[in-house]
Amino acid sequence: MTIKELSTDVLIIGGGTAGCYAAYRLGDRPDLSVLIAEKANIERSGCLAAGVNALNAYITEGHTPMDYVEYAKKDADGIVREDLLLSMSEELNLVTKDLEDLGLVILKDKEGRYVSRGWRNIKINGENIKPLLAGAAASRSNVSVLNHVNITDLLVSNGTVVGAVGFSVREPVFYRIHARAVLIATGGAAGLYRPNNPGFSRHKMWYCPFNTGSGYSMGIRAGAEMTSFEMRFIALRCKDTIAPTGTLAQGVGAKQVNALGEVYETRYGLTTSERVYGTVEENRQGRGPCYLRTKGITDQQADSLYRAYLNMAPAQTLKWMERGAGPAEENVEVEGTEPYIVGGHTGSGFWVGDDRSTTLPGLFAAGDAAGGAPQKYVTGALAEGKIAAKAMEQYLDNAKSIALPDGAVLFQEMESYLQKKNIPLTVDQLEEAMQKTMDKYAGGIRTDYRYNEARLTVADRKIAALQQSLPLLSAGSMDDLLRIYELRERLVVCRVLIAHLRARKETRWHCFAENADYPEKDPAYECYVNSVLKDGEIHIIYRDLVKLHEHTDQ
Repeated sequence: MTIKELSTDVLIIGGGTAGCYAAYRLGDRPDLSVLIAEKANIERSGCLAAGVNALNAYITEGHTPMDYVEYAKKDADGIVREDLLLSMSEELNLVTKDLEDLGLVILKDKEGRYVSRGWRNIKINGENIKPLLAGAAASRSNVSVLNHVNITDLLVSNGTVVGAVGFSVREPVFYRIHARAVLIATGGAAGLYRPNNPGFSRHKMWYCPFNTGSGYSMGIRAGAEMTSFEMRFIALRCKDTIAPTGTLAQGVGAKQVNALGEVYETRYGLTTSERVYGTVEENRQGRGPCYLRTKGITDQQADSLYRAYLNMAPAQTLKWMERGAGPAEENVEVEGTEPYIVGGHTGSGFWVGDDRSTTLPGLFAAGDAAGGAPQKYVTGALAEGKIAAKAMEQYLDNAKSIALPDGAVLFQEMESYLQKKNIPLTVDQLEEAMQKTMDKYAGGIRTDYRYNEARLTVADRKIAALQQSLPLLSAGSMDDLLRIYELRERLVVCRVLIAHLRARKETRWHCFAENADYPEKDPAYECYVNSVLKDGEIHIIYRDLVKLHEHTDQ
């Protein structure tokens, strides 16, 4: 194995939405060197890899950024950072204009106005949105891209983050990177729970299956404070294909109905979690399957749905085609996904300041990795990348040079996996055990997302045992090594998630955090549940809500 040493002013870990845009904005400071490290290739990596057909966070005419803050706050039942939501919302339309200038096709009406889909969404032709972002970032003279390199650990000196280590997923090369500022933009965590479609089709899930919580994990192990992991995200999706349902609900006004044809969505509420909860309850009470009622829509509407899904989830269009019955002939069956940890839809992630700085000096977070500001979607991730880029510029203007730790122990750990031979234990076996444990004991699909104290205790014990088994694994290639580290990341996130679920002794978000021991909402928990890993133990911190007036007065 060889070790390569690199040095940069800014290291961006993760070349997805927030990472690429942060690099693009940092291109305005040619005196600063910027390095993007991405385990895939930034041209088609992250949540935007396959494209999207709408920008779900936009302030349309007649509305204000505060309207968006109130929408996200209501959907999360108050457990949000109002300051973060406002600073994000104020940038939504500006970053959208940037995307259009870069070449993104945004649909317009005869008067030249963006075509909206509801008061906060606009329609786009977004198949090429990721290549556009990647190209914009890579075109900057001061930006370098390190594709196919998996970053595993932060390097910390005297409490300050000064770089990171990782390895190539293709070549026997380890990397030690010295950076004066680091941005975590690695996305959230999928694959913690058993998915809807196990085995060969397990990749058919709502969230990007390659986002494994790596940013969370490296931040947790370095001692950064995390927030709201118990606010899991569970998406309501088209059955089997796990294609988006918002295109049906907002695009053609499809209502949620049970097998009797009854509209049930109004019985339970219309927040994101309540839509999933209503579907679960209707099935539990014997009135399933549940559907989005599309039967009877016009041929024009059906055609628009065929096209929309080809643009982002072609499996749904192919399913209609092979059945010979499209959405106009049959309602679309829906189901909830397995739970995810993702700061772009809920409040989970790093505890950050208004400038997206974490509790560790030199470390910043944006997009799905940053907590406190749910309902980010694409443009919110871009906005946070922009905010973090500006903050890192200011940080670097005053930062002092700090010596870099050698990382020898971390390299030895990586190499130890490559040196073992003929170990019967496999990553697949441990991953399946992890997902089975989380599904059964930590509120997965199998238990209708419910959990209790006794089950969480069992889950924590079993996940800890799986962590102890990690050193027994062996890697025959760099790709094998990648899979071992992805499993390590998920197990770390599982432990923190379980601790957060135990700490919030109420049910504030049905399904997202359905606590069978405490089935009602409790005003005592109108607060943030945060955590810090210290001396090998997860310490829970309860923080008061940050209100906008309090933030302004500071």
